[in-house]
Amino acid sequence: MIGKASNGVKKEARHATLYRTYRPATFKDVRGQAHVVDVLEKAIKNKKVAHAYLFAGGRGTGKTSVARILARELGVSDKDLYEIDAASNRGIDDIRLLREGVYAMPFESPYKFYIIDEAHMLTKEAWNAFLKTLEEPPSHAIFVLATTDRDRVPETIQSRCEVYAFKQPTRAMLAETVADIAKKEGYTLERSAAELIALLAEGSFRDSLSILQKVLAVSGNKKIEVAEVEAVSGAPRGEIVRQLLTAVAKKNAAAGLAVVAKTVEDNMDPRTLAKLLIHRLRAVLLLRYAPDLAKSFAQELTEADLALAQELAKEPGVNSDTLKALLEAYQQMAYAAVPYLPLELALIDICGEK
Repeated sequence: MIGKASNGVKKEARHATLYRTYRPATFKDVRGQAHVVDVLEKAIKNKKVAHAYLFAGGRGTGKTSVARILARELGVSDKDLYEIDAASNRGIDDIRLLREGVYAMPFESPYKFYIIDEAHMLTKEAWNAFLKTLEEPPSHAIFVLATTDRDRVPETIQSRCEVYAFKQPTRAMLAETVADIAKKEGYTLERSAAELIALLAEGSFRDSLSILQKVLAVSGNKKIEVAEVEAVSGAPRGEIVRQLLTAVAKKNAAAGLAVVAKTVEDNMDPRTLAKLLIHRLRAVLLLRYAPDLAKSFAQELTEADLALAQELAKEPGVNSDTLKALLEAYQQMAYAAVPYLPLELALIDICGEK
């Protein structure tokens, strides 16, 4: 979901607002959501625009950006564009105010355009109050409900909207995006550094640019290496991940637990450590069963990581059960009383310690 920078933005101010600077301004600037954009463009061309849309998808996937572009393509000015944060304005009184205002004619546009962000946060009473307006809106009103949790939007509301599911961008797409934007900012981003940013961003364009902006802000030169991303993001250093990966492959519980203890002592995020370990173990398994993938992994792994993965691919200690155990531990870490305990227990089980 990345667009082009405005020519009026000063170079020195860009680092602080990368996501806004490169927010897509037109449908052609939107990345990764062709299934949404194509339909909306055809609807506008054929003059068959709906009165209500539901944009559902993960955070940072571009729901609000596409809604703004839709409004702009329909000729809606800023005076007739209303953005409402349902997380802060979620009650029945807020919806009553919306209902009272929606019947007034637009100031200078063909439509009054409402974007309701985090729509799933509305209360039951608010939804009930909104339903009648959504069923019989004035001809000049268009609503876009944006949500990260479609299941919490009542079926009665969904059935009255055109629903579009926004896809999370792939890691490759995120890596390409941050590399492109770094280049526009005058920097060279090492491929493995771009891959690490993409991995940490967890499918969010916004998060990937947030990490990139921090890296650019502290970089001492124009070439960004993976070590700088590790330092800024708090991600465990590559050597630590390699030590843990080796311990798992060699079934050395003591060595693996020592690495986890070290990351805890250094205040590193244990869940990020687990994520990186899973990513590297996946590479080991794939290189074992499909050695020809080495060329593609060379694009996303450092030389040291690739060399270790190829070496450990020959070890019988890593198998699909190993990866399954770590995936389960990663899920449990999100709500565990001791965040790193599921990872420690997984290491003990993987290494065969009773």
